[in-house]
Amino acid sequence: MKDYERDYEDFTQRPDFEHGDEPPCNLSANPTFYDILDARLERRGFLAGGLATAVTAVFGASFAGRAEAAGGSLLGFDAIAVAEGDEIVVPEGYVARVLTPWGEPISGDMPAFRLDNTGAEQGHQVGQHHDGMHFFPIEGSSTDGLLVMNHEYIEPRFLHAAKYAGLELNSGAVVVENGQRDDDDVLKELNAHGVTVTRIAPNADGVWGVVADPHNRRVTGLTPMEIGGPVRGSAHVVTKYSPDGTRTRGTLNNCAHGVTPWGTYLTCEENWAGYFTNHDQEDQKPNLPREHARYGVRAGGMSRYGWELAASGADEYVRFDATKRGETAADDYRNEPNGFGWVVEIDPFDPSSTPVKRTHLGRFAHEGVVFANVEAGKPVVAYAGDDARFEYIYKFVSRQPYEPGVSDGSLLDEGTLYAAKFNDDGTGEWLALAPGRNGLTPANGFADLADILVNTRLAADHAGATKMDRPEWGAVDPNTGEVYFTLTNNTRRTQAQVDAANPRAGNQFGQIVRWRENRDDPTAHTFTWDLFVIAGDVNSSLDPNGQPLTADNIFACPDGLWFDADSRLWIQTDIGESAQNRGDLEPMGNNAMLAADPRTGEIRRFLTGPIGQEITGVVTTPDQRTMFINVQHPGATATAEEWAAGETRSRWPDGPGSIPRSATVVITRVDGGVIGA
Repeated sequence: MKDYERDYEDFTQRPDFEHGDEPPCNLSANPTFYDILDARLERRGFLAGGLATAVTAVFGASFAGRAEAAGGSLLGFDAIAVAEGDEIVVPEGYVARVLTPWGEPISGDMPAFRLDNTGAEQGHQVGQHHDGMHFFPIEGSSTDGLLVMNHEYIEPRFLHAAKYAGLELNSGAVVVENGQRDDDDVLKELNAHGVTVTRIAPNADGVWGVVADPHNRRVTGLTPMEIGGPVRGSAHVVTKYSPDGTRTRGTLNNCAHGVTPWGTYLTCEENWAGYFTNHDQEDQKPNLPREHARYGVRAGGMSRYGWELAASGADEYVRFDATKRGETAADDYRNEPNGFGWVVEIDPFDPSSTPVKRTHLGRFAHEGVVFANVEAGKPVVAYAGDDARFEYIYKFVSRQPYEPGVSDGSLLDEGTLYAAKFNDDGTGEWLALAPGRNGLTPANGFADLADILVNTRLAADHAGATKMDRPEWGAVDPNTGEVYFTLTNNTRRTQAQVDAANPRAGNQFGQIVRWRENRDDPTAHTFTWDLFVIAGDVNSSLDPNGQPLTADNIFACPDGLWFDADSRLWIQTDIGESAQNRGDLEPMGNNAMLAADPRTGEIRRFLTGPIGQEITGVVTTPDQRTMFINVQHPGATATAEEWAAGETRSRWPDGPGSIPRSATVVITRVDGGVIGA
């Protein structure tokens, strides 16, 4: 696996590379998930030959019996076909309408969307590149509530379309002149990141829209935030802005999310490291501290968007340069990156509240947080994936029990963080990342709990966790308690490395892993695992019943994942921009959303999206009769040459002559029924 781990000398040339992905950072000797699967095959006495043989050998018992034990299907719609058009397609009997596109005004003097909106105006508008979201009903209503959504990153050429028109720019490029960036451009970019909270409701015609309301607000890359949990007040987060290490500014690269049992929203910081640069050197070579290097903070050069180059040199911008400038950490921003990579709690019902970074949930490239089924009087348990190749899956168990009506976010500040170890016999262990456990001692470089959490990845390396294949969204079946996680893809696999979890060379398709905690107790230290589905085309895939996927349900690169109240599993895909409709991924068409019935093993394609996007974020109203999904970065596949020529490939959702805009889509049934049933 050594060659596989290091694959491309230039990681940006990987077929699945997307702007903002971090460089390979995990150089530990921990086994990969594929090593585990290979060993499991060997101990069973089977060769990793044919796909069906290998999977049956390893997972036959897990796949068998589920369909026989189940009743009728949960899926009541006809599958739609793969599509390549610039539109949203849903099954017959369903209607899809656009809601809250990037630039939609929500607060202040409600500035209308224009291509030349100012940075300040963007702070009162819906952000760019929608991702995870949740609908918080007001007084239990299914027709009135707060929609809270993440904005993962930006596309500068669309954000600054009036200024960047005609320039030959790729999807992540910004304009730098004489080593500086325009302050208002930087402000607009920071304000397009973060989270949007907005009240929504249908009008008299049943069309959902934004409601001007005091709850509406933007949380951005500039919003003041508290640091909570064990890292609060530690030397790791002391900065010029916060000499006592209790505060930071902003949240960035917000991918998936979580919803706490007490009704708050958790936004998760994913590929944040590239937003910073560090020019520190020793002997003319980069000299980054481990809490930067292990996460991919840039060693020299410009940061992802060059915010540190803002012409004014304002403090809120220069902080993205983490180079040592002063005598102590309180004199500069050497520790600014340590304020990122966390899960941030936001109270959507209190617009005056300050978001809190809950540090006991760990610091890494958080995709999202999903809670185990909660019980009064027992600890809360939350799962999270580190969305980078060869990183880990984590679990947090609170120290104190959950008390309805009493518990709040402080419950997440005390407990134990664990990393997952998958064994080759189908069992697994949760390795505690706590002082004195699994070798996490001062002698081994881990001074205390705060040190462990700031260096969560290194702690998991040392403890011996299993290196996973881009663990992204998780979902917990509300009826069985089983946990599912998407493992999106891996691009460097030779034929000799084919095994049950990676059934084709190149492995651009991905899979979904699931596990069950011992004794069905989420706080257990052990679990059993199998694979739910191996994604791919009709020749390189297996559904939950061990059969190849068909034209009705082939898919690749599973990402978003969510269970509705009836245990339908909604699966969203994120084929990378450079791979969409090309090569092995061509049969998959545009990114899509499917629904699965875990009891019967059925999977059907429910929705396809426009050109160049990913489908992400999914939730329904409490009555399950209205669904919200997000369409992120339509048009992102346009080349630099096409942009310069005025061609964006996609014109969704506004049509000819427009700039593509990320947006939420509202899906309803014509007959008013439950979505998917």
